[in-house]
Amino acid sequence: MNLFNESTLRKLEQLTLIAERVRVGVMKGDRRSRKRGTSIEFADYRNYTKGDDLRRLDWNVYARLERPFIKLLEEEEDLAVHLLVDASASMNWPEENGNPSSVIRNPLTNKLRYALLLAGALGHISLTSGDLLTVSLLQSNGDRHWGPHRNQQNSLRLLQFLETGSGGGITDLNLSLRNYALYGRRPGLLLLISDLLSPNGYQDGLNALQSRGYEIGLIHLLSPDEIDPPVSGDLKLVDIETGQDAEITLDPTTLNQYQERLRDWQTGIAGYCAGRGVHYIPVVTDQPWERLVMQTLRVKGMVK
Repeated sequence: MNLFNESTLRKLEQLTLIAERVRVGVMKGDRRSRKRGTSIEFADYRNYTKGDDLRRLDWNVYARLERPFIKLLEEEEDLAVHLLVDASASMNWPEENGNPSSVIRNPLTNKLRYALLLAGALGHISLTSGDLLTVSLLQSNGDRHWGPHRNQQNSLRLLQFLETGSGGGITDLNLSLRNYALYGRRPGLLLLISDLLSPNGYQDGLNALQSRGYEIGLIHLLSPDEIDPPVSGDLKLVDIETGQDAEITLDPTTLNQYQERLRDWQTGIAGYCAGRGVHYIPVVTDQPWERLVMQTLRVKGMVK
């Protein structure tokens, strides 16, 4: 159970996940929401209007300005956080010595290991913040769910759940996401971690989630050799999920065409997400996951 050392955990505990558009819950939590409520944490002033509670009038400001102002207070509420990890066979790449077992011990460029580490980090942040956390592994033989749980004391159990993750089969993202939307869980901030290599697409599933009120972040993982294949010559490519094969000749011209289509694919995903208010974060797995959490997600406004 050494996914993270103590120093890393302490750094994660200083962070908070942010939802800009989703409604937070009604249970008091450790986070500060933007909803004006009845806690003792001062937020702002507004002009007094007839019918306001005079107990919220700031008499010191009234004495100085001879105008009545009402104190606005921040309310502490919890946030529902949903972490969905694509655990299909294509995510278990590159394999370690051709062995798909013990994915959690594979090199960090393995997409599934990277996704599980990222889910562990984000989950620990969420639990520490008092959020209501659910984590799911999307698999062809039935999705597996952990939670919902809150409180930091559940972090160890979360990491134990993630260590059981292994990649296999074909995950139908549309089906998994539509089913998730139908479960009736409380909508909140939902982060999908996937390579998006799903034969039936993902858009319909995201639309179903948004129609339920989820705010979505799409963390799109690719490995370095998927960006820049380190091979050339006459090759026989075998689909890791379907077993289908194709023979190609990979020369500089073919490689340039591949990379151009890859860029077009990612540009299309980014455009789709931008048009629907989905946070899109493309990631190559040779980028340290710590930088993704501590820097990239901060710039995106999803972590503070």
